[in-house]
Amino acid sequence: MTTRMTPYELMAKLISFPTVSRDSNLPLVDWVEEYLGSHGIVSHRHLDETGQKAALFAHVGPVVDGGIVLSGHTDVVPVDGQPWDSDPFDVIERDGKYYGRGTCDMKGFDALAIWALVEGHYGDLKRPLQLALSYDEEVGCLGAPPMIEAMQGVVPRASTVIVGEPSMMKTVSGHKGGFGYFVNIQGFEVHSSLMHTGVNAIMYGAKLIDWANQVNAANRAKPPNPLAVDFVPPWTTAHVGMIEGGTAHNITAKDCRFGFDFRVVPGEDMEDWKAAFKSRVREVEAEMQGVVPKTRITLEPFFEIPGLAPEQDGEAEALTRRLTGDNAVHVVSYGTEGGQFQQAGYSVVICGPGNIEQAHQPNEYISVAQFNAGHAFMESLLDMILK
Repeated sequence: MTTRMTPYELMAKLISFPTVSRDSNLPLVDWVEEYLGSHGIVSHRHLDETGQKAALFAHVGPVVDGGIVLSGHTDVVPVDGQPWDSDPFDVIERDGKYYGRGTCDMKGFDALAIWALVEGHYGDLKRPLQLALSYDEEVGCLGAPPMIEAMQGVVPRASTVIVGEPSMMKTVSGHKGGFGYFVNIQGFEVHSSLMHTGVNAIMYGAKLIDWANQVNAANRAKPPNPLAVDFVPPWTTAHVGMIEGGTAHNITAKDCRFGFDFRVVPGEDMEDWKAAFKSRVREVEAEMQGVVPKTRITLEPFFEIPGLAPEQDGEAEALTRRLTGDNAVHVVSYGTEGGQFQQAGYSVVICGPGNIEQAHQPNEYISVAQFNAGHAFMESLLDMILK
């Protein structure tokens, strides 16, 4: 019989693949596909348009609808410039922690999900169990929607999705949605002593950035809507994190570029915020063109993630609460692929081992206790769906 790897062995193997989002994840996908196949589990891959990345999904148990999806992503963020104390792609156990890129976010959960799928395959399941591993989550949750679409009609339609992002094994029922644009401002250069005849792209860009400050102040001041009250913070935020532009200190800047993003609470429509932002952009552009008509502002979308709305009597939430014993209300401000599954008609919850504060950090880790808690969760899940 083919060896059944332990959760730790699976995690160490997955982390050995440096699947940074800018690079291919195919070596990892090849290995998972081969490992599952060695246990008689048929998996399916969906390639992206480049052919260099793929999602992988699989099904075990009765070939009927109504199963449970264990959802994770295969990509990790870069380690460039981070002061690691060990090889990021080699799991090191030290002081009750497993160190390595992806231990927390989220190859630890991926390993547990693969383990559960294999164990379920060898058991007599009364309810199907599915695995869904995406790509490009870290660069805007780009890989989940085509994966979800590819799953339809290839594996039976599941009803429940557990997204294993690090939540300290708490039942997280909601998160903010988000979207962002790269803002490109084309100004007009003149000597700064004649700045009234030019268009300083940086200074006009500053008007949009200050609008973000105004939005944040106004949103903070108003009472949160009922769906947002549990979030931290309980309001929609606008943010600019990087900016570049200009030629010299004594020349009006001919260009300016920055990213502008929103984190939108449930109960508010992202389309409304897009419209408000674009309206302000057009106002600033009109001011610029009143000085030099050929100046302009262009917007380039770079991510959009739907929010995860708490479900009334949600099946996924009830399932994880039963397994964890956690009955408190938990929501998060970071985005996940959960909202994309929810848009596709699944009942969705976030529940996974590890602390999000460790994600993306140098010396990223998951505590041994949290990894073991994730293992216990999977054992309980299997006990629940075994005959």
